[in-house]
Amino acid sequence: MIGIVDYGLGNLTSVAGAVAKVGFGSIISADAKVLGKCDKLILPGVGAFGDGMKNLRDRGLVGPLTEYATKAGNPVLGICLGFQLLAKRSEEFGDHEGLGWIDAEVTAVEPGDPKLRVPHVGWNELYQCADCVLFDDVPDESLFYYVHSYALRPADRRIVMGECDYGGRLAAPVPSGSNFGTQFHPEKSQLHGLTLLKNFLAKS
Repeated sequence: MIGIVDYGLGNLTSVAGAVAKVGFGSIISADAKVLGKCDKLILPGVGAFGDGMKNLRDRGLVGPLTEYATKAGNPVLGICLGFQLLAKRSEEFGDHEGLGWIDAEVTAVEPGDPKLRVPHVGWNELYQCADCVLFDDVPDESLFYYVHSYALRPADRRIVMGECDYGGRLAAPVPSGSNFGTQFHPEKSQLHGLTLLKNFLAKS
């Protein structure tokens, strides 16, 4: 069973629908005991970093999720805001501490081309930088759907598996141990997004 973490921010039903499309069952829950029994977790998210962390703390999920992911080594996929929450900190509307599973900071998207607007919304190519299980049967430069104003900046760029270009290269998928994060929304990215999601669920 796949657990979808409900912390009050995120398109939970869309993610659950995508999981079902690729042949897996899921449960949406904010209960740490329920989530802890799941084979893998998805941490979705839409909104601000500070609100996301506050909601995780208020629901008593920070410790259990960290135990599940980093100590027990169970796979977790963070999507969009859920991806950014894996970082150590964010500068979005202040200075906020993250889950700290990835040595990274979240900073504002500042395109080098002044014609590009923020937030970064829409379809963009994914440039694969290294081999990754998520990329099985996903062609290089496939299009994925993005909605974000902030981006995760790893301390070591060598951990970046793929990037998009929006007036500068931005980390898209990043692994950390058995965990993965994607800045784009696989559940909104049609065939290639579903393929990538299925790779995480079946192969990670």
